[in-house]
Amino acid sequence: MTTRNSFTQAIRAKAQPIWDRELQHPFVRGLGDGTLSLDRFRFYLAQDYVFLIEYGRVFALAAAKARDLGTIGFFAKLLDETLNTEMRLHRDYCRRLGIAEAELEATTPAPITHAYTRHLLTVAYSGSLVEIVAAVIPCQLGYAEIGTALARENCGRENANYSEWIDMYSSPEFLAGAEKLGTLLDDLTAGLPARELALLETLFLTSSRYEYLFWEMAWTQASWPV
Repeated sequence: MTTRNSFTQAIRAKAQPIWDRELQHPFVRGLGDGTLSLDRFRFYLAQDYVFLIEYGRVFALAAAKARDLGTIGFFAKLLDETLNTEMRLHRDYCRRLGIAEAELEATTPAPITHAYTRHLLTVAYSGSLVEIVAAVIPCQLGYAEIGTALARENCGRENANYSEWIDMYSSPEFLAGAEKLGTLLDDLTAGLPARELALLETLFLTSSRYEYLFWEMAWTQASWPV
């Protein structure tokens, strides 16, 4: 993902202003310094749990559209990690914070959660494998970058509520998955015409904007107004 002609690097650079705002968002900074209020974190956990269910469906569709066993296995692994590692982290957090699993399962998607997951599912159902990868990588790579940045700053150590979150998204396993997804995107885009690359860039930037909006939604606890 660091090669000179890396398409992933190129579109990541174009998204830099969006990703800078993500890292500096008060929700993310609050995760880092431990000042994030628990009510905001609870809202985030519930909405991200809903998001991860749909995200898992996207990985399942990616596996179905993959053409070789290695790529099928890669997406099957991402699906397993999403359903059985990330979602377990959310359930464990919610249990400690007094949110019953039944309450978590009954959560309905807020507007941004609904819009972001519909964006990803539309791409997954109607698009090609490379389009799916371009749409999902801002989440995987973005969380890896945020987790790594907060861990590097030694954030969260004063507040056990959030140190586990930081540890997960800065773990070697999570970083390796994000790195491999970027490498896959580079492989899949090799030799594609400019017109197709422009579409992939749009998908990447759209998902990057939704990533920012997801943090903003969690910060303001934005739900349906009517």
